[in-house]
Amino acid sequence: MNSSHQNLSKAAQLNHAKPYSKSWHENLAKTLGEAGCKQLGFYVIPDDFLLSVVIPVFNERETLHDILKSVRAVPINKEIILVDDHSTDGTRKLLEEMIPSEQADSENSLKVFFHEKNKGKGAALQTGFSQVSGDVVLVQDADLEYDPSEYPRLLQPIIEGKADVVYGSRFLGDQAHRVLYFWHYLGNKFLTNLSNCFTNLNLTDMETCYKVFRKEIIQEILPTLNQNRFGIEPEITAKISRLNCRIYELSISYSGRTYEQGKKIGWRDGMQALWCIVRYGLMK
Repeated sequence: MNSSHQNLSKAAQLNHAKPYSKSWHENLAKTLGEAGCKQLGFYVIPDDFLLSVVIPVFNERETLHDILKSVRAVPINKEIILVDDHSTDGTRKLLEEMIPSEQADSENSLKVFFHEKNKGKGAALQTGFSQVSGDVVLVQDADLEYDPSEYPRLLQPIIEGKADVVYGSRFLGDQAHRVLYFWHYLGNKFLTNLSNCFTNLNLTDMETCYKVFRKEIIQEILPTLNQNRFGIEPEITAKISRLNCRIYELSISYSGRTYEQGKKIGWRDGMQALWCIVRYGLMK
């Protein structure tokens, strides 16, 4: 059980109100004090707050039910936007079956879009971004590498007015992290450091899936986005760096997949990311 689940468990024992509501926080503050709540990550999410979760999907039939269950379980009002990038493993049929059965939920609405040909993760994100209506936009992969229970931690700096963008870092070191490929780790560090040279940011994980934005930030950069595949990560980073917005980074857990389990990114994607870092880093 990660720290987010542990914290919510402690809170549930003390309070039966909806997590992150005003009454829930007030009751906890009486018991734990404001300082205790702050240390445990307990804060108030406004009742009218809406989170847009954009999920690009490509051949994720085996994990789709589980990731949707995890996303829906997060006690925050949200719209879940799934974009199928022309899957060929039966994912599209599964999504079509889900549409009527997954709608009725007081905390979750569902929007599903289909690409008629495979375009790439970047194109799927652009389709999803164009459909958001929430106050904050969060990117979620359709596999099980990233844990949706960490949404409240990632949202806190934005909701409290400290940040405009939050990146979830796999490399800050205080959350559980599956040990996998050394050369992938070095590649990620190299690309992040090179990106930092152009953006003058001090990120530790530019390639992370968990990128969280105020809606206004997405609306500003969306018309300028060009990359249809994994080059979208350095492109987004370069473009938000020019907005002079407040960027925060928080540690996240990471349960990486092996190639046998369906991991898709390879060395060609690394080369594309390298090219995009230079291209968008030099672009004025």
